Amino acid sequence: MLKKVKGIPVILALCGLLLLTFSACQTKTEDKNTLNNQTQIEYRPVQVKVYKVTGQKIAEKLTYTAVLEAWKRQVITPDISGKIARIYVNEGDRVKAGQLLAELDTRAIRLQLEQAEAALAAAKANLEDARKNMERMERLFQEKAVSEQQYEKARLGLEAAQAQKDQAEAAVNLAKHNLDVSLMKAPFDGVIASKNAEEGDVINPMMAGMSASSGVLSLANYSRIKVKFDVAPEDIQKISRGQKIYLEGYDLPGQRFEGEISVVNAAADLQTKKFRVEALINNPDLQLKPGMFGQVIIEVESKENVLVVPLKALLENSYVMVVEGDKAVRKNVTTGLKNKDLIEITSGLNENDLVIVEGNFGLPDGNPVEIQNEVAK
Repeated sequence: MLKKVKGIPVILALCGLLLLTFSACQTKTEDKNTLNNQTQIEYRPVQVKVYKVTGQKIAEKLTYTAVLEAWKRQVITPDISGKIARIYVNEGDRVKAGQLLAELDTRAIRLQLEQAEAALAAAKANLEDARKNMERMERLFQEKAVSEQQYEKARLGLEAAQAQKDQAEAAVNLAKHNLDVSLMKAPFDGVIASKNAEEGDVINPMMAGMSASSGVLSLANYSRIKVKFDVAPEDIQKISRGQKIYLEGYDLPGQRFEGEISVVNAAADLQTKKFRVEALINNPDLQLKPGMFGQVIIEVESKENVLVVPLKALLENSYVMVVEGDKAVRKNVTTGLKNKDLIEITSGLNENDLVIVEGNFGLPDGNPVEIQNEVAK
């Protein structure tokens, strides 16, 4: 009985050893299965979208964001002070050059004009009388019938009458001018951009505090649109006056408007180190509005019939992934012109190659792929 009891610990030790061995084998089997599963996931085919490489035109473009402005804008205000009697237009009205837009109360000016015209008529009569008197004095003076003093007095009377007539004419012209400038007319075709005053308001253009936006009305012509943008020093040599440009309004997707560069500053801004450029855009249907934002597009260089791929196909600016058979193959490339969508491939690809444009990031060389569809760009 004593020997059997002593053998129990030995048996228990053997059982424990067997359990440890079985557990270790099971762990190795699980690790092996896990590794196999990871290998299968790594080489599982990836769904991709491709682009077929073809020869086409590509243009290098410079793009800038700009605020749209009317190419002509003027505040309508009289040259003289007075009370606004009538405003004939409202905001948004289209007007023609020479059209009456508003007028001051002209009753006092018209009375002044009548007074000045009456004074002019009297001055003309006095001048005519002085001229006839001078003619008589000249005859009498030649006949020695009047003294030199009398002759001189007649001559001075004629000069005084002439001066009075000139003064009366100036008063008439001033009254007519005041009457004319109190009638506010459109200096050019355009649209009433804002109404800044009301009938009955008193306006004084010489009053302190009058700003560029003050006045009775604001008139804008945006049959052409002005845009201003700043160009970096490395790009300014590509831009010149008269160069064709395009504008795409952010509020008018899919529409493009043509224009040309009108101003290229010769000196850079001291703070930004950039050059200010202005352009005029044709806007015959007035679709573009002042205050809108738009993208200015300048084509500075173009090439015909070259191989291009979408920008999203290029990885690390040095290679693309191409589908060959059912695998992704890395192709090192060199590039040329580019714009916001496409980039020229000068070497490394052939026409009709299928370049991966979606699903290419992080895709290993040689990984199986399945083409989902072919995209235009």
